[in-house]
Amino acid sequence: MTATAPRSGPSPIRRPLAAVAPFAALISLLFGLVLAGASPASAHAALTGSDPQDGAVVATAPAEVTLTFSEQIAMGEDSIRVLDPSGKRADSGAPRDLTNNGAVRYGVQLHSGLPDGTYTVAWQAVSADSHPVSGAFTFSVGAPSETTVALPSGEAGGGLVGALYGIARYTAYAGFILLAGGSAFVLACWQRGAGARPLQRLVVRGWIALTAATLVMLLLRSPYTGSGKLSDAFDLDGLQAVLDTKPGAALVSRLLLLGASALFIAVLFGAYAKREDKKEKQDLTFGLATGGAVIATGIAGTWALAEHASTGIQPGIAMPVDVLHLLAVAGWLGGLTALLVALYRTPDITAGAVRRFSRLAFGSVLVLAATGLYQSWRQVGSWSALTGTRYGQLLLIKVALVAVLVGVAWISRRWTARLTERSGAEPTDGDRTDAQASAEPVLSGPSAGPDASAASAASVSSTPASAASVSSAPVSSEPQDGTEEEPRSAEEGPGSGEEVAPERAAQLARQRAALTATKEKRARDADPERAGLRRSVLVETAVAVVLLAVTTILTSTEPGRTEEEAARGAAPAAATPVTGGQVSLSLPFDTGGQNGKGTVRLDISPGGTGSNNVHLWVDGPGNRPLDVPEVKLAFTLEAKDIGPLPVVPDRLTEGHWTASNVQIPIAGDWKVAVTVRTSDIDQTTIDKNVKIG
Repeated sequence: MTATAPRSGPSPIRRPLAAVAPFAALISLLFGLVLAGASPASAHAALTGSDPQDGAVVATAPAEVTLTFSEQIAMGEDSIRVLDPSGKRADSGAPRDLTNNGAVRYGVQLHSGLPDGTYTVAWQAVSADSHPVSGAFTFSVGAPSETTVALPSGEAGGGLVGALYGIARYTAYAGFILLAGGSAFVLACWQRGAGARPLQRLVVRGWIALTAATLVMLLLRSPYTGSGKLSDAFDLDGLQAVLDTKPGAALVSRLLLLGASALFIAVLFGAYAKREDKKEKQDLTFGLATGGAVIATGIAGTWALAEHASTGIQPGIAMPVDVLHLLAVAGWLGGLTALLVALYRTPDITAGAVRRFSRLAFGSVLVLAATGLYQSWRQVGSWSALTGTRYGQLLLIKVALVAVLVGVAWISRRWTARLTERSGAEPTDGDRTDAQASAEPVLSGPSAGPDASAASAASVSSTPASAASVSSAPVSSEPQDGTEEEPRSAEEGPGSGEEVAPERAAQLARQRAALTATKEKRARDADPERAGLRRSVLVETAVAVVLLAVTTILTSTEPGRTEEEAARGAAPAAATPVTGGQVSLSLPFDTGGQNGKGTVRLDISPGGTGSNNVHLWVDGPGNRPLDVPEVKLAFTLEAKDIGPLPVVPDRLTEGHWTASNVQIPIAGDWKVAVTVRTSDIDQTTIDKNVKIG
């Protein structure tokens, strides 16, 4: 399923930039919309539990704090920090690995004799799929208290370093697709393309992009998973630590394989492109195909060994499947890019080459469908995760883009069928000599473009006899058929039959070739079927670029299965949750200033111990929504000397505020205090007791 070109007759040449601009704008818009909602590097290992739990109030200080995760992680000496209300360290040092019976658990010892108050636990680690994860929570000893510790708001792997690392990841994927897919297109679809400069540049640029991105990722790995400071990229101690990790070893292995691929490229575009003997070329094709497949599989394996496939369920099956999936993506999208370049930039791509790529693309789509189905089940696991998690939503977008891509490819195939019917039959496939290959219908771009013009000029001016024959050819001085005036065969002056210098003859040959190319271009542009094929191939490529963006974002997003497991494993603060039903309050207020009168309406749901959601509305005169500069809440259980527990809701819309995960540690008669400020100096606090739990 791919865009294919007509089977015979000349193919389109390069379109003006104005024709490509709408597709570039579409790519930029969709790419920006997808990236706008993406976090810098969403966590893949999730905190599924802790002891004490988030928001818990315990009678005495525990001897240690333990954290439980959804998958294997790597921790350093400062990965878990426990801070007392004044911000001082309350733990004794490096965390201990308490993993047992499949439960990934780490703990840190606390100092003895800790006073009452609210303690903050901040943690940071690297998940088994190479992504940094971090978080923080609080618990209280005796009763909650004020604390000077601010919970970290940023995520691990964010900031400038995270952005640069993400760009390098995307570039690495794109480079691999161009390198592997472009090479496969040459070997499997159009062997004569090994001598085409545009295809050579495409593959080499893919290699450069992948190599540069891998080096950048290796340097940024230490600050990406640690300090977040760009200056630490050249810290030798940090680099050494990275080399000792699985992701670091994968990046180094990729660089070594890229060294081997450089030799592969040199042979492919050097000795192979110049080989004329049919038997020797067959042997070299087999050798290059085998070596290239091994190198491409190895490079794809560096992703599988260090990311999603290497952790979770069935890693022994998931890693080979992930390699096949990435190779299929490269064969389809990379080959599509190579086909587009060949159609627009090379003079002699054949119908047989397009037909062979169509078969390669169809096989790639089948592999993508099979491996993608398995990966979706493994990473999502349920229908609820498919629609209710960010990973599942991105996966749905990816599936929709694939459907669009296949639909556009079908349109391209229809244009191909029309041109084939008009052009007649083609030669059969099989190994061809150069003479046989040249007999295939040609789907060229500008058959006399800059490179072809230069070659023509060189052949014309290679001998004095050639120069003389060109200069002696009569050339009309009047424009013919409404076209530009053809160049004269000699400079103006006495004696029109005089021979000119070889340099002048070469110049005339180049001018004549350019004029011929212009005429051919006009004829091709006037063909509506060929113009339709050009547009469909461009659209297919544009959708493929957006699809690649969504795919790379998926690799840095927490899988739906893990997210749901983390949500199920996160227990509320109280050992036995008590729910008394939703609590609704209505509190009138008067701050004494202008527009200072109104009513606060408050809903607390589910109205029990543990996590609650709070919705607060402020109504002014006439029960109309009233926006005020500030609203604050506080919960106090005076019978147990707990509180006040402050809550700062977020403004949702005009007159409406909300707060989530409001922790009520135990059931009781709680005093709910609401502070409303209507101006810089007008403020009041109203309260009411209510049974919660």
